[in-house]
Amino acid sequence: MTINSTVISGYQTLNDIGYLLQNHQHVLLVTDKNIAGIAAVQQLIGQLRSTTTLSIVDTVPPEPSQHDVAAVVTSLQVQNVDLVIGVGGGSVLDVAKLLSVLCCTGAPSLDALLAGEKPQRRTASLLIPTTAGTGSEATPNAILAIPEKETKVGIISPVMLPDYVILAPELTTSMPAHIASSTGIDALCHLIECFTATVSNPVSDNYALIGLKKLFTSLETAVADPKNLAARLDMLWASYYGGAAIAHAGTHLVHAMSYPLGGKYHIPHGVANAILLAPCMRFVRPAAVGKFAQVYDLLPDADASLSEEEKSVALVDYFAALVKRLKLPASLDELGINADHLPYLVEAALDVQRLMKNVPAPVSANDVRKVYLTLFPALNH
Repeated sequence: MTINSTVISGYQTLNDIGYLLQNHQHVLLVTDKNIAGIAAVQQLIGQLRSTTTLSIVDTVPPEPSQHDVAAVVTSLQVQNVDLVIGVGGGSVLDVAKLLSVLCCTGAPSLDALLAGEKPQRRTASLLIPTTAGTGSEATPNAILAIPEKETKVGIISPVMLPDYVILAPELTTSMPAHIASSTGIDALCHLIECFTATVSNPVSDNYALIGLKKLFTSLETAVADPKNLAARLDMLWASYYGGAAIAHAGTHLVHAMSYPLGGKYHIPHGVANAILLAPCMRFVRPAAVGKFAQVYDLLPDADASLSEEEKSVALVDYFAALVKRLKLPASLDELGINADHLPYLVEAALDVQRLMKNVPAPVSANDVRKVYLTLFPALNH
């Protein structure tokens, strides 16, 4: 898959995007109410209003369902839109990508897309992430919750990759620490899962290693010092590289097992991934010792004297310690989910075959159950 997006990055790059708007008359801006209130986004809205006909959708919820997107399509006259701009976190960007397809005359319906029909074209699009985690601006995926089935579904097509991406670090400085932490761990999961997936390849590996290097040196600084624009920009790039790695490879066990946690229990995606990161990587490690050792060598305080086996173990320990340092939950007990839900969780995770087939080791129902069990510490004593 080729990513043809033009990426523009750096402080205040939003101030001069007039040249991107020259050939567009009707712009659809997709965001949420919190993001719409950021000063830089208000300036962007002013810029758009002065040069184009502007429609705004600012009602995208944190974990959008197919009903949320259907409601937007019904309420909005989208046929004459010739540029879709998404400004926000992964949910907003996913919805913007879908709307860029649904705005086209003769486009498949949302139901058809959910049933597997592939879009052939889309309206011009520009994506501007305000969190450093999903990498949605670089993936061909749009993830929607399906409440009736208590899970999530991915609509996937390279057609949805945008024309332009803007990485502006000042848009991420208002993120609360817990959001910066959980979205950063989401990016880490994308990078390490794609690097170790059965479908990994030299292109995805290259993106993953560059992204991991940036993430390891910048995540904790970005969380502790929100105004550090260099760290914030590094995290935006780490997130972008994670998305690019997904576009060329794919995630696996962490994401498969986190889907039911989001779909049924509405645990934020980054938090669900943080809980699962170390336990899933502990399971995967024996099948990916060499690659784990390679990633360990990117850590700022890596010990070069360790053997590959020791490095792989140390990397998993680092992941567990990082989640703890970032003050993210490390168990389902902490979130009020008890072990009675294990049968459902195991079945729902195994149902995500699109991702399970990427795990670099055979995975049985008992394996999945054992990993989930580690998330209930009271049962392990």
